[in-house]
Amino acid sequence: MADGVEAIEAKEAENAGWVRTVKDLSAGAAGGIAQVLLGQPFDIVKVRLQTTSTYPSAAACASSILQKEGPLAFYKGTLTPLIGIGACVSVQFGAFHYARRAFEEQNLKRSPGTSPELSYGQYYAAGAFAGLTNSVLSGPIEHVRIRLQTQPHGADRLYSGPLDCIKKLSAHEGVLRGLFRGQAVTLWREAQAYGVWFLTFEYLMAQDMKRNNAKRSDISSPKVAFYGGLAGEALWIASYPFDVVKSKMQSDGFGKDQKFKTMRDCFSQTWRAEGMRGFWKGIGPTLARAMPVSAGTFAVVEMTMRALG
Repeated sequence: MADGVEAIEAKEAENAGWVRTVKDLSAGAAGGIAQVLLGQPFDIVKVRLQTTSTYPSAAACASSILQKEGPLAFYKGTLTPLIGIGACVSVQFGAFHYARRAFEEQNLKRSPGTSPELSYGQYYAAGAFAGLTNSVLSGPIEHVRIRLQTQPHGADRLYSGPLDCIKKLSAHEGVLRGLFRGQAVTLWREAQAYGVWFLTFEYLMAQDMKRNNAKRSDISSPKVAFYGGLAGEALWIASYPFDVVKSKMQSDGFGKDQKFKTMRDCFSQTWRAEGMRGFWKGIGPTLARAMPVSAGTFAVVEMTMRALG
């Protein structure tokens, strides 16, 4: 009889785990769509500044895009991230909460009867795990987006759309060396970026609960959004040099036109040509984008998770 009860309890726990995972993924997908719609205009300015020396400032870049390519140009390459980033953010939050629950179980086994709350080091590790998991999707998705954002305008464009871009990138040097170019630096960026992102948000939420002696569900949506926005600023400050190198590699030519052979070579050439400033080009519009995008993402995810229970 006891064995039967234990089996039923184990089955219920397994089902609850699957339900929780589906909720995490659904909330992440909603946050990802919000992220793309809010951030795409800022992102194209960031990528243009990172990959060319044509524009003296973010304002000049935005003005040039508007005048020469029209307002819709700020949403160039949006279809790929709209589909892909929704999936990416879904994976990020799903992987983060999976790792968080694993750490909670580990903490309970280590100290039975105590709070399973994660240490801040564990929050960083869970976020880094989420970033590494996500990089399998984000690497090629961002590569395609960058190619579409940096290609010539009008009749000289190289790709007719996302599928044509994927086909041509894969044809150059195969899927791994073509479509997945820059994957090594993507892994470094994603681990650092999302480790810091989730750590910062959870730290700010924990401090608010401690300061006001409140439950997580009592924290208002504006506060959640504000803490999410600050987390977004921290994410980019912590990982931006990796992002610059990634953008340079993913907008580089192929064959005889290729400038950067490896991640290390790209770092080295950027340092020699531009010094430290070269690793921070485009940081202004990136930070301007980070606050509303990250605020919207966390607000949508947190409210969706509360609504789903």
